[in-house]
Amino acid sequence: MAADSVISHKLRSALTLLGILIGVFSIIVVMTVLRVLDRNAQEALTQLAPHTFQVKRSPPFVFSAPGSRGGSWKREPISWRQCQQLMRRALLPVNTGVEEGFSSGTVRSAYAETNPDVGLRGVTPGIFAARMWDLEDGRPIQQNDVDSARLVCVLGSGLAKKLFPYSSAVGERITFNGLAYRVVGVLASRGQMMGDGEDNFLVVPLSTGLQRYASPWVSLNLVVQASGEEQYEETLDEVRGIMRILRRTPLGEPDDFEMVSNDSLMQQFREVTFAVRAGAAIISSIALLAAGIGIMNIMLISVTERTKEIGVRRAIGARKRMILTQFIVEAVLLCLIGGLAGVILGVGAGNILSVYFKTPVVIPFDWVGYGLGICTFVGVLFGAYPAFKAANVDPIDALRYE
Repeated sequence: MAADSVISHKLRSALTLLGILIGVFSIIVVMTVLRVLDRNAQEALTQLAPHTFQVKRSPPFVFSAPGSRGGSWKREPISWRQCQQLMRRALLPVNTGVEEGFSSGTVRSAYAETNPDVGLRGVTPGIFAARMWDLEDGRPIQQNDVDSARLVCVLGSGLAKKLFPYSSAVGERITFNGLAYRVVGVLASRGQMMGDGEDNFLVVPLSTGLQRYASPWVSLNLVVQASGEEQYEETLDEVRGIMRILRRTPLGEPDDFEMVSNDSLMQQFREVTFAVRAGAAIISSIALLAAGIGIMNIMLISVTERTKEIGVRRAIGARKRMILTQFIVEAVLLCLIGGLAGVILGVGAGNILSVYFKTPVVIPFDWVGYGLGICTFVGVLFGAYPAFKAANVDPIDALRYE
């Protein structure tokens, strides 16, 4: 009977459940998008080898302006000399690499030319193991390349295929923004990450990058790998202590650099997105509250319109709890229909980002459950008073109602 009542008043039912739909849609679409971003962030972190951390001048997420007082932008850059001294002094790391992204530009070969969006990174040999870069052809950047600042490079797989579609890239010459390099290796394909190709870049010896592209504000990043989980904290403490000595950090003062691990990156990412989650929850709560008030209003109108029907049912033996149950079920049914429509639309809209990033579809089952549970609660809460009023209609008065 509740379903028949909803179906018989299609326009009124549709307008009533629209508020529920909007409230559930808003929270489901936000949570789906955040889950997609969270999954991509986790996949990005798997690009680092196990038990690996980074030493940076600034934290990954910076919310202060470059000129703000006490900001990380005022810290002294991590220099190549500091990196070399740390690699000599640190005894616990099994692998240490240094890297920096210097520039983006156009790469040319004898056969093709790229768009001006190819990134150039300067690296030391340790980065290949720390980043888990496998080689498809040729060799990696070696220490003698760094010591001699050789004009050699290793290409990402996608870049190599574009520049040399019919032959091997190893041994060939290319130019990056007009400057020549000899290709010594090609990395194995790494696919897509956050919608961008992970193979559209080239790496050169760090010393070469510093000579050609360095500026006073360039700060290098150290990537340090511990020998195992048991030695991870000890390695972290050793590197921190050496960095404080090298940077002359006064005793008792906080570090003027950042120690960034996979766990800390995920924690900071979730702290950043917490405000978005909270905002979505508040907006959705307001929408659901407004929708609940609308449902109560419509149900009260429905009780008034169906007074005679209620009187007839009571006169032939229907009990109060039957009338109460019918109207509560009707309110809950309206909420659940709106909630299900909001869930379907929210998951679909949120996964547009997943399609763009070329990652598996994400369904936040926990929030789907929360959303439908809240819809049921709203139906019971705001349908209770109209249902109580309907159940307590006097049968004699109801039969005489016109």
